[in-house]
Amino acid sequence: MHRNYKMYRIKKLDIYIIKQFLMLFAGTFFISLFVLMMQFLWRYVDDLIGKGLSMEVLAQFFWYMSLMLVPQALPLAILLASLITMGNIGENSELTAIKAAGISLMQTLRPLIFFTGLITIGSFYFQNDIGPKATKNLAQLLNSMKQKSPELEIPEGIFYDGIPQCNLYVQKKDLETGMLYGVMIYRMSGSFEDAAIILADSGKLQSTADKQHLLLTLYSGEWFENMRRQDFSGNSGTGVPYRRESFISKRIVLDFDSGFNLTDASAFTNNAQAKSLKQISVAIDSMNHVCDSIGICNRKYMESISTPYAYSREISKTDSLAAAKQGQLSTYSFDTIVSRLKPTDKRDALQHALGRVQMITSELYYRQESTSNGDHMIRRHKLEAINKFTLSLTCMIFFFIGAPLGAIIRKGGLGVPVIISVLVFIVFYILDNTGFRMARLGAWPIWFGKGLAPAVLIPLASFVTYKANKDSMVFNMDAYRNAFMRLLGLRLKRNVASKEVIINDPDYSQDAKRLSIISHQVRAYAYGHHLMRMPNVINVFFRYQPDHEIERISAELEEIIEDLSNTRDRFIMSYLNQYPIVSLKAHTRPFERKWMNITAAFILPVGIFLYLRMWRFRLRLLTDLRKIRLTNEKIVERISKMDTI
Repeated sequence: MHRNYKMYRIKKLDIYIIKQFLMLFAGTFFISLFVLMMQFLWRYVDDLIGKGLSMEVLAQFFWYMSLMLVPQALPLAILLASLITMGNIGENSELTAIKAAGISLMQTLRPLIFFTGLITIGSFYFQNDIGPKATKNLAQLLNSMKQKSPELEIPEGIFYDGIPQCNLYVQKKDLETGMLYGVMIYRMSGSFEDAAIILADSGKLQSTADKQHLLLTLYSGEWFENMRRQDFSGNSGTGVPYRRESFISKRIVLDFDSGFNLTDASAFTNNAQAKSLKQISVAIDSMNHVCDSIGICNRKYMESISTPYAYSREISKTDSLAAAKQGQLSTYSFDTIVSRLKPTDKRDALQHALGRVQMITSELYYRQESTSNGDHMIRRHKLEAINKFTLSLTCMIFFFIGAPLGAIIRKGGLGVPVIISVLVFIVFYILDNTGFRMARLGAWPIWFGKGLAPAVLIPLASFVTYKANKDSMVFNMDAYRNAFMRLLGLRLKRNVASKEVIINDPDYSQDAKRLSIISHQVRAYAYGHHLMRMPNVINVFFRYQPDHEIERISAELEEIIEDLSNTRDRFIMSYLNQYPIVSLKAHTRPFERKWMNITAAFILPVGIFLYLRMWRFRLRLLTDLRKIRLTNEKIVERISKMDTI
């Protein structure tokens, strides 16, 4: 019965944690997706504004964009949701109660691990099946939106270039009647010879019924247009260079397609993001085959141009036969032949050789561009194939970062969790984006570029998970500060605070006797070990004798300080904070192990540094022992006054 009851409680706990996580995951997912969509939209906002797009087209754009960004929003949502979930449970002391019931952290996270695993699998399926189709449709739709003619909204006082082959300037316009005043048009239908300038006092612009053209009606104006040379006959010097036309009313039909037409989807066949793993594999095989064929052609071309080429119609037959003999081409001196040429022939030969080299260089550069493009496309496809796995794996990595951190921090809400999530995601984004760009350029191997972010985050996830499972204080800043100060040899300040509730008063007489004895011991140690002198190098690195006297004295002194910290006397409490925190081993030898000391002795820079550091700690120990003696005298004197009172 007890076993069944325990299983029932764990099941209820799993359901409770899953409910907490799902509610937060739904909210954080849509927030993350919205942020990513706004970032994506900001990149193309200039191409979409003012196009007069219908709500149906915009709805399709946002739908495909959201589908494409779902795999990127999932890791961030999992990170934030797991942080807040475990932070809320820890902040409400529910995690403490769970651990008190004998349930470990990993057992508590078991339902969330299972759910995150399902999300990881779903993310991979999404990227392999749904994401490529959404990416292809979004690219097609975005390209069509870019090519759509802008909505006809002519501003006042500036040139408007939204109409093809026209620059339209309007000094003033009437919004009620649609009339335009002070119209100036620069029209370029073909080349510069066809340029026309049209000036009019007023005009009106209307769209045709099929929305394929614009009808521009102008009133009281002039038309200046360059004339083509073939439009008139006779001598060009006596012909009319341009024509000028004055008109009272004139109608001009302008091409302006304001409709929305989808572009051909075949233009996006080389987009690696619009392909599944199977399609990527087929595309890589095809591109490798094409690149191999190009490589074979380039090799044959290099072999053909690597054959010796002789130029000069003046070279004698004897020299030509001698230069063409087998086995003598590498040793035959062509400079001797060139030196026999006439200056003009020598110049022609050098110019011909230079032209041939430039032609071959241009050809090789062109062939290099073709092979570089093929290699670039292959790398893009391989990167996209690996990205489908790494981005899915990031969901699990972020969970094992967020959930343990939430259990350690034990802070819920949107404060600390959001800050930590943003920092972790920024680190991931920088590493992943840097690796992607370097691998795409070919500077890094593909596996290294895409594996950089997981290689950094997986050890971090393992570390915080281990610390959370062992209830370690990862964010104890005092512990890190003290360790850093000890590493650099900096002093730590003692902080003995008075207690509000004192159960047992200190044994003043016994503590005074012990302090007097410690004063004699520290004085004897200081004079017996000659702390003022430089330590013996042989004894330090090769013949170290164990010395635990300072450790014993320090341990006894700490016991006395702990006992006297129960005092109500403010003088004694002040004296206790004057005791230095003694370094116990730094004045005896550099390392605990003998072989490490011997190794350090033969590494001159390291050995000299450690030797000087040890001497410094000996001098500091002498100062600390003197301060201990003085403080002991003050406390003993204060205790004696308390006894007389």
